[in-house]
Amino acid sequence: TSPAALEARLEAQAQRRFGIPIAFMLRSATEWDALILRNPFVEAAQRDPAHLVLMTLKAAPTAAAIDALRGGYKGPETIHVAGRDAYLIYPEGIGRSKLTNALIERKLGVAGTARNWNTVLKLAALAAS
Repeated sequence: TSPAALEARLEAQAQRRFGIPIAFMLRSATEWDALILRNPFVEAAQRDPAHLVLMTLKAAPTAAAIDALRGGYKGPETIHVAGRDAYLIYPEGIGRSKLTNALIERKLGVAGTARNWNTVLKLAALAAS
């Protein structure tokens, strides 16, 4: 089964079971390791991993959508989108930020789910075991 087919099966089952659409973004352990290595904010990951967030995306957004996100938001956060992953630094914390998952999804035109860097590393360790 391809990852896309498995995502579709999981989404269909979740829809039937819970009655609401739930997007699944699957990554293999190898893909997870690669996205960790591609992190453009290595210093932030070491200095303050709780404020560095990885948002895995359902699909790679267009360049125009990425420009719309960057150009349409003027907060203190730093945004880097690479393929199906967005790396975000929330210097004042994610709880107070206006750069919400809903805003990112709307601007990029794709669903996503976000985890702070501490959780990203824990998921990598879990996938490796």
